[in-house]
Amino acid sequence: MDCTALHRDAAAPRPRRVAADGPWVRRAGRSGMTTRPEGDGRDGEKWKERGVMLRVFVYVFATHLFAGFVWILFAVGRHAQK
Repeated sequence: MDCTALHRDAAAPRPRRVAADGPWVRRAGRSGMTTRPEGDGRDGEKWKERGVMLRVFVYVFATHLFAGFVWILFAVGRHAQK
């Protein structure tokens, strides 16, 4: 058995799978074949905008949750026996 041939085959980069039906095309990348969406890029911008809006919602929600927790701490501390 030739171990060097097995080693060479294992080290070879494998192309990524691409959906046969859909807006995907194969384009050469740095490490072989990659998948990129076909079109003018507006779909990517929509996903970025959704991601930003989701992040803003999470940050605002988390900030209000933290502020409510601090408010409760002050309310409990005000009624503590001294």
